[in-house]
Amino acid sequence: MEFKKLFAILAALLVLALPAQAAQVKFKTVSVHDPSVMRGEDGRWYIYGSHMQAAWSDDLQDWKMFSKLDKCALQPNYAKEFAEALKWAETGTFWAPDVIRLADGRYYMYYCCCEGSKPLAALGVAVSDSPEGPFENVQILVRSGEPGYDATKLPNAIDPCVFFDATGERLWMVYGSYSGGIFLLEIDPATGLILEGQEPYGVHLLGGNHSCIEGPYMIYNPDTEYYYLFLSYGGLGVNDGYNMRVCRSKNVEGPYEDAAGNSMLDCACKPGNFWNNDDIAPYGTKLMGGCQFVPLEGENSAKAAAIRSPGHNSVCYDEQTGRWFLIHHTRFAATGDRYVVQSRELFFNDYGWPVLAPTRYVTDDRFPADLDCPVPGTWKLLRHEQDVNTVEHTSVEAALAEDGTVSGAMAGSYALDEDGRIALTLDGVEYRGWCKPGYDSDQDAFVATLTAMSEDGQTLWGVRATGQD
Repeated sequence: MEFKKLFAILAALLVLALPAQAAQVKFKTVSVHDPSVMRGEDGRWYIYGSHMQAAWSDDLQDWKMFSKLDKCALQPNYAKEFAEALKWAETGTFWAPDVIRLADGRYYMYYCCCEGSKPLAALGVAVSDSPEGPFENVQILVRSGEPGYDATKLPNAIDPCVFFDATGERLWMVYGSYSGGIFLLEIDPATGLILEGQEPYGVHLLGGNHSCIEGPYMIYNPDTEYYYLFLSYGGLGVNDGYNMRVCRSKNVEGPYEDAAGNSMLDCACKPGNFWNNDDIAPYGTKLMGGCQFVPLEGENSAKAAAIRSPGHNSVCYDEQTGRWFLIHHTRFAATGDRYVVQSRELFFNDYGWPVLAPTRYVTDDRFPADLDCPVPGTWKLLRHEQDVNTVEHTSVEAALAEDGTVSGAMAGSYALDEDGRIALTLDGVEYRGWCKPGYDSDQDAFVATLTAMSEDGQTLWGVRATGQD
């Protein structure tokens, strides 16, 4: 009997000592392009995307698809219900919608139809008593391509995001893409329609001359008292450099600036220099682009995934936990234009800028109760450069020592407080952010991670290498 007890104790200790590679968190993921997030009255998180794709989740980690174009729960008879918009846009294609629940308890879906080869689009609103539909068309709100329309100065009527401002009473819609840029219109919260007395397309926030900027998404953070406008730059294909950026303003109507102090009103392609990413790359604080954490010696290289073209994000705040999350779709170098949804936790650093977790969100209950994520050790550090990168940026090896020094491919120092707030000075640049435990999918390991940004908007990610004490 004593031998059996001893064996049981040894077996338990062995389980605790197993390498982190045994973690094996499984993700139930879905393919929803351009996911826009909303929390329903039932407490579920819903995402709505292009091609009438939609899914729900209880935890922002595991998703269940409930609508797509060939099995369209959002509107089974969509061709007839949205015939006017489809006819105007000369297409059968629905692009990125947004859904919001208004005071009457109904769900308002702001949809858009566009063929894509020209700025000819219709953006409208439909309503439903359920977040899963069916949505009944109300009317078209904005059209692009009408007589007198100048595509270099006016927006393509797509990619709506509808949100309440800091007062919680005024409703707005930010929208637009490529063409003349990103615009803002005020919406009547009682009807969901555009308030009268505004310029036809609203306030111009940024972009122009067919700049590759789309997918605007707006949030207000009462802690920082800023509006944050998230954007996607570049083309959405696996080799086209899609990447996520952000700018901010104290006023919902702008002007918006990036962390480097650039006015986003200056962010546009030069006249006649259409779709030139070099013109817009210096503007907007880059949060994430194509990237890969390169496995170090002794790590698993079989699953190492090179992320390509992550983008078209939405952002949500969980009032129950006080945490922010960003949801986006992404592609991978190894799987071409196939896309999946990923969720990442979002934090605000000492400079008041959002920074993204370098690893996918995993619910707290899936982390080992006795998880220990020491910071000193070998790290894979990665800088998200300011470019619209069509090929992933890769990590380099560096050592964070117990005495607060950093050596290797990046050199300098770091300081960490008990809450996980981290400050690093690397190669003369100071970064502020957070150090948190995360799940490294490439290594099937729970590890320490860091995300930080410099005062002028340079983004740094880090993942501690596996196989260390």
